Amino acid sequence: MNPPESQTTSTRRRQSEAQFELAFEQEIELDRRRQQLLRQRTANRSQSRRMARTESRGRVRFAVLTIALTLTVVVVVWVMFEALALLIGP
Repeated sequence: MNPPESQTTSTRRRQSEAQFELAFEQEIELDRRRQQLLRQRTANRSQSRRMARTESRGRVRFAVLTIALTLTVVVVVWVMFEALALLIGP
């Protein structure tokens, strides 16, 4: 009766090893998917930060441009009126 028992034990062990290998392969595949997802999230977050910095810099540049144009208009108008006052004379 030893051969059937050892055969049963051997069969169980092979099934157990096969189940272990299958679970291991599934875990590896799951880990690969997680790593890929993390890489994608990191890339998306990096791109989002880059876009936010670019937008912020754009706002600052627009504000500086607006102020510079406003000052230019004020100075030109003031100089024109001063020149007009000099031409007309007192």
